[in-house]
Amino acid sequence: MSVVLTKYRVLNAIRCYASYALGRFGSVRIFHGPVFVSVEPAAVCQLKCPACPVGMGESERRKVNGERTMSREVWQRVLGEIRETALVVQFYFQGEPLLNKDLPQMVTEAHEAGIYTILSTNAQAITPDLAEALVKSGLDRIIVSMDGLTQATYEAYRVGGSLDKCKAALHYLREAKDQLRGRMTIELQCLRLRTNEREWAQFKHEYKALGADRLVFKTAQLYDYRNGHPLMPSEERFSRYTMGKDGLFHRKRLRKGCRRVWSGVVITTNGEVLPCCYDKGHQFAHGNIMNAPLKELFGNDKANAFRRAALKEQPSICKECYR
Repeated sequence: MSVVLTKYRVLNAIRCYASYALGRFGSVRIFHGPVFVSVEPAAVCQLKCPACPVGMGESERRKVNGERTMSREVWQRVLGEIRETALVVQFYFQGEPLLNKDLPQMVTEAHEAGIYTILSTNAQAITPDLAEALVKSGLDRIIVSMDGLTQATYEAYRVGGSLDKCKAALHYLREAKDQLRGRMTIELQCLRLRTNEREWAQFKHEYKALGADRLVFKTAQLYDYRNGHPLMPSEERFSRYTMGKDGLFHRKRLRKGCRRVWSGVVITTNGEVLPCCYDKGHQFAHGNIMNAPLKELFGNDKANAFRRAALKEQPSICKECYR
């Protein structure tokens, strides 16, 4: 990994876990900064994925009241606030990150600050030149979402997308990585869906030939799942949902005690600070980084009230979380 473990970053991480431990005993106090940060480079996307608020058109408020892409001003404020404490920066939240033309430069600056960098993309915008720029930026890991090995299975979820473009992007990334001797990990990510379940074995056999270094399968978050969903896998073990005695589907119960809201935040295109990636509607924003320091927002009353509630899975977004 390219992360630089300074004494202050290590101490901050120790404080983070100590703070979480105290929170489990009822004392919610924050005496550290974020260990990881998810940054939203763009709040728009070319695709219409059926289980994505952007794809479903439910983020129009953000296009009106927010920014479609993160400006240099907001990014510079973010980087200045996180460079001493953050170990990881994820360049994704809801929209397609590569629609922000400044993204390679943003990654470069985070890399130069000694922070581990991750990008997740639908890969529709990747060209040979952009692939080269991403490798040169020092990007540590790129996640390419590809949920089918035929156009029909692919676009069952990635509505409006091209499988050929996705495959070409993987080729461009592999070629650039090999030519430049880059250390970037190319990760192919596939959602487990009913539409592609007959291709899972083929994914395992072909992902390296497609240009990826590793393959990751993920369960899919679905909306309106109580009566089942056409994208839900046939076998429950590959789904986030299970059939209850009432004949309806319910989210599988997982361990309580969310660590994520102690260790990190999401920062949107216009600088809003959110507790986690499940706050897709900005219901629990702590404030805006352009109006107050991140350290102050990370430990303010709103943030700590959310942490207390999250320990008991009381906020509505916690009821849909799968971790």
